[in-house]
Order: sequence, then structure tokens, then C-alpha cells
Amino acid sequence: MRLRLTLLAVSVAAGGLHHLLASHPPTAQGRFAGVLQSVVELLAVAGLAASLGLGVAGLVVAAADSGTTLIWLRRLLDGWMTAGSLFTLSWVLLLHRVDKGGDVPGSLMAFTRVATDILVLGLLIALRFCRKPGERAAVTLAAVALAVLAVSDMLPILWPAPGAWFGIPLAATCSMAGLFLVALAPWLPGGASIVGTDRREMPVAGVVVAFIPVVVCALAMAAHALAGGRPDVVMLLLAGSVLLGLSARQGVAHADHLQLTREAAAREAHYRTLVDGSSDVITIVGLDGRVLYISPAVREVFGYCPEELVGARLPLYSHPDDVALLMQAVETLRQEAESGTRGPGRCVSSRVRAADGQWRHVESTISHHADGLIFNSRDVTERVMLQAQLEHLAFHDVLTGLPNRALFADRVRHALQKRAADATPPAVIFLDLDGFKAVNDSAGHAVGDGLLVQAARRLQASVRAADTVARLGGDEFAALLEGKAGACPSRAREVAERILSALAKPYRIGSTDAVVSASIGIAVATPGITPDELLHNADLVMYEAKAAGKGRIRMHGAQPHSINCEISSTAPNTCVCKDTAMTTAHTVS
Repeated sequence: MRLRLTLLAVSVAAGGLHHLLASHPPTAQGRFAGVLQSVVELLAVAGLAASLGLGVAGLVVAAADSGTTLIWLRRLLDGWMTAGSLFTLSWVLLLHRVDKGGDVPGSLMAFTRVATDILVLGLLIALRFCRKPGERAAVTLAAVALAVLAVSDMLPILWPAPGAWFGIPLAATCSMAGLFLVALAPWLPGGASIVGTDRREMPVAGVVVAFIPVVVCALAMAAHALAGGRPDVVMLLLAGSVLLGLSARQGVAHADHLQLTREAAAREAHYRTLVDGSSDVITIVGLDGRVLYISPAVREVFGYCPEELVGARLPLYSHPDDVALLMQAVETLRQEAESGTRGPGRCVSSRVRAADGQWRHVESTISHHADGLIFNSRDVTERVMLQAQLEHLAFHDVLTGLPNRALFADRVRHALQKRAADATPPAVIFLDLDGFKAVNDSAGHAVGDGLLVQAARRLQASVRAADTVARLGGDEFAALLEGKAGACPSRAREVAERILSALAKPYRIGSTDAVVSASIGIAVATPGITPDELLHNADLVMYEAKAAGKGRIRMHGAQPHSINCEISSTAPNTCVCKDTAMTTAHTVS
């Protein structure tokens, strides 16, 4: 950037020196007058040459600042074609003035001054078509400014003194206007960097404009011929260089197109390798819901042939319970696409039926695509199953598969919350296996584990399916009874007796026979009791039963007499509770 600006700044300074010396040459008398005049003319010519050369060099450096070699070569050829056509037109005008007897040396010097403007203008016009549409304002205004400055330099050639229109000095007015436009250009869009782009795709207008310099040369030469003039060597060289520049430019554009095609094919092959080798299923769906493309991974993940799914409509083999959520996300993105807004993508979890009939858990990221929507779907079945397994292990006993203490406490909490609604208190049974330690120590842990598994199955068989049986740890188990068991304490006791009877039966583990019993404690929920208090009450009476001789049942809060609950003969759904004199301890033989 510094080199570019330095070259352009020195070019402007040299042009200013030329204008100063050419417009106001110093006068001298005596024998040094001729020498001084020669020095001044030499400096004026040197300033003009430096201005022309450095200005073109600065634009060349700017054109080559970004992009490939073919890109900046195409820019230079476009600039030369534009400048060459203007040179040809200017040379025809100069010859026309010479034919009318004009000042040939002065006209040639003025034409040389215009050459800088023409070359810079040509490069700016070429650079304009390398910019994006929203960033062309600065380059366009700079080109207009250079054109106005070129007109200000050409007016003295085409319109000799006084060069005024209704008293307005045209050359000075154009010069002031051009300089003002040059000062304004950097403030417009794209003015931060005149050529900071490496755009390779040429718009249609840029392709058409490439032929305009040739047309300008042809029209200028045709007008010169119609006016009776003959083409000279300079005119032919200028027009021929423009024609050769067009040929070279087309060759460069074709070479760049071939290189661009190869790069695009390489990128396409690269991305296709990524897509085809990905384990995720990539699907492109039109806004009408039809599948336009689906990656080959669908064969490995779901077992479907990609060709069979192209043209199908959403939802593809989705679970009926997940269709609403999936289509809601698709509809939201479709409305965004139709309205021209591009919001963030959506992540949807759903189940998809595979070709083998099994349901696969799938996570899909849905985003906008040029052709509609793109789905990036991943099979997360193993992860979901592992997560479910971990959740199960977190709340269930590994050995028996029963709920553990955490899940049992949560069930008790929910049961107490439901009690506030239906006024039916739950009951909790705590039990500890009597004699289990002796079996575990004598027969081994494998037999002990087998006994615990069988005891768990007998417990589950002794209660209703709606009740909860849990293993709290070691040889301690618990049962949550809901419904009429809590309303009628005798029914809870009947369940406890059934459990005690089932657990007392002999166990056969492999070739080993074992016999154990159980100590059971029962606690019925009372108004305002907390889950911890209810569990503590059941645990407390369970240890009372064990202390009383094992193989016994104790109920929390029971008096020396118990409540006997019977079904009313007149109302079968009514439980009639009577006081009966019976012992609170119950022994099962």
C-alpha cells in the first residue's frame, strides 16, 4: 500500500512540475536565454514522462496487489484496451487538427499530457468490473473524475483559445470538477481500498465491455477515413495493439476459466468425499418438502437406498409421535426462507424407522440451503440407550433390578402428594431378611446373591403391580402400598403376612438349599407426615419386630389391641373397622 501511494504521489508531483514549467516558462535575456529555455523544456518533458510512467506504475502495482497472476494480467489488458482505444481516438483528433493547420508541437505536447489521464482512466475502468456491485461507487466516481480531468486537458487541443463558453473557462471548470470528484471518491463505498479484491468471476457486463475498445477504434478509424484521411503507422499500431490486447485478454480469461473450473472440480470432489465419507446422513429438501438429495450414508445408517428416497416427501419414516415437532421446525424455516430472513438452524430429536423395522433415535440439525433446507442427521440410538441405561442404574439395584432407595423415596414423596388429592394414605413396609448373613457366609456370595434375587421376585409376586418394591441395600427391602392398603391397616397387614409367608419358603440356589425368614415393620401415613418421617417409622418398627424374636410383623402406632377391618355385607365397597382383642405380634410357622 505504501509503495502504491508513493508512486501515485510522485506521479502527481511530476505532473504538477510539468504543468508549472509548460504553462509559465521563466524568461531570461542574454546569452543564457537559450540555455535556460532548453533546460526548462527538458524538465517539462521529464516531468511529463515521470508523471506518465510513475502513474502507470502505481496503478500496475495496485492492480497486482491482490489476486492471482491471471487476474492482474487481465486487469492490465483491460486497462490497456480502454487506454488504447482512447489513444486511437485522440490521435485521430490530433491528425484532424494537423490537417487544418494547427500547432503540431503544441498539440502533440497537450496530447502527451492527456496520455496520463487516459492510461489511469483505462485501468480504473478495468478495475471497476473487479469490484462487487455494492463497492463500485468509489471506483466509478474516480473513473468519472479522471474522465473529467482528461476532458480539461483535451479542451485546449480541440477548442483553442479563448476556450470559454458564455464567459465560463471550460478547461478550468472541468479541472476543478475533476479534482473535487477525486477528493470525494475515498468517502464512497469501496473507497477504503480501490483494488482490494480478488474477484475472479466476470459479470456479463464486463465481458461485453471488453469489446467496446475495439468498436471505438473501428469507429475512429472509419470517421478518419470518411473525412479523407489516411491511416498512419501510429494509428495502426494503436488499433492493432487494442485488437491484440483483446485476443490476449480472451486467452487469459479462458485460461483463468479453465483454472477456475479445475479448482471448482477439486473443491467439489473434496466436499463430496467429505459428504460421502461422513457417518451423518445429509439430506437436501426443497421448500415443497420433496427430497432433492440424500447422502450415501443413509444406506449404512438406516438401510435404505438413496435413489429410492429422492423425490419422497417429508416426514420420511418418522415416528407418529415425533412428526408434529419435526414439521413445526421445517415450517418455521420454510417461512423464513420465503420471507427472505435467515434465522438460526433448528435441532430436532426424533425417531426414524429403519429398513429392518427398528426405530432409530436421530438428532437432526436443520438449516437453510440454496435449494431449500439441509438436514444433518446423526444416529444417536446407542447414546440414547446408554443414557437410559445409566438413568436406570442410577435409580435401580444392579443385582435385583428393583428400584433403589433414591427412587423408592421419590415414589413415597409422590404418593404423599397424591394423598392430599384423594385422601387415601399410603403404607410403607420395611423388611429385613433373618438368617441371610449365615447363608451368605456359609454358602458363599454367589448363593447369597441368588437368594436375594429370588426374594425380590417373591416380594414382587406378593404385592399388586401398582405397588412399588425396592431393595434398600444389603438384605433390606421395602414396599410401598397405595390405595385401600393404607386406608385399611388390616389390609396392609395381610400383605405383610403374605410377604412373610412367601419369603419363609425354602430357596433352591443351584445345588444349595437355604431357608430364611423376615422381620417386617409397617407404617401408615398420617396427615402432615413427611416422606422421611414415614420411612423412619417403618424402619423403626421393623427393628422392633427383629428385636422381638424375628419372623414377626410390627405396625407403627398400634395399641395392645388392633383394628380389624372387614368388608360390609350390605356395601361391598365399604370397609368396616372394629376393635378386636388380638395380639400385636404375629408369628408365621
